[in-house]
Amino acid sequence: MTNPWTVASIPRFFFTRSAILRRQPSPCSGVATMSAAGEKNFSSDAAHLETIFKQKKALRSVVKRDLKSMDPILRSQEDEAIQRIVMEAPWFKACKRLCAYISSSALREVDTTQIMSHFLGSHPEMQKKLFVPRVEDRNRNMRMLHISSTDDLIANSMDILEPAPVDADGNEREDVLFANEPVDLFLLPGLAFDKAGRRLGRGGGYYDTFLSRYQELAMERNWKQPLKIALCYSVQIVDEGTIPLTPNDILVDALVSPSGVIPISPAALEIRH
Repeated sequence: MTNPWTVASIPRFFFTRSAILRRQPSPCSGVATMSAAGEKNFSSDAAHLETIFKQKKALRSVVKRDLKSMDPILRSQEDEAIQRIVMEAPWFKACKRLCAYISSSALREVDTTQIMSHFLGSHPEMQKKLFVPRVEDRNRNMRMLHISSTDDLIANSMDILEPAPVDADGNEREDVLFANEPVDLFLLPGLAFDKAGRRLGRGGGYYDTFLSRYQELAMERNWKQPLKIALCYSVQIVDEGTIPLTPNDILVDALVSPSGVIPISPAALEIRH
């Protein structure tokens, strides 16, 4: 069935999937840099960013609708396939320090239950460490805290599992930003992704802010940058150029979809085998 809408007939910032998944302008096109012109350039930048935010909001609506309509059996099959691919990957088996999200079925995120259980239970002689997110406030502040068991997780006010700031003995959990050793791998959630490494989150900016902080820390300590790998259902992969970028957006190194690993960055291409 053909789409009765045409781009011209779609109201501004309302999109069907076919319209919104068409190539957007380059994220840097039309962006003015601050100069002596000052006020005019600032106004241009602000207008451009406002356009990007509206494009992102429209795309989020489309992808959320697609995820909501996804067949539960297909979702379960893709969850199993994605987790199996991750657990069998050499880069996962070699990982000693992992930052991973706690999946939420309410948010329709790719399941990570098996991945976390497998990581926590495998090769104790390697002294592996798992760090998971804890949101601190509404100002993009998120920490990654060490857990040794899924029993360390509690439900927050939004009914999303996260670690308590202290363990059962009352000791503060290790914060990955203060750890003495580097993280090898980040497993990231999101709403939409493309094969150029662009990631569309839910709009809070928590992951981009945290990843930026960690990348700066790794540079300061002369550590190798961790691999940033996003897990995604097939419906979440969109055409390249669909996801607009702002200067604060962090690109991922690879995607894991039900069909396999999609390496993107040179770092991911090096470890794909």
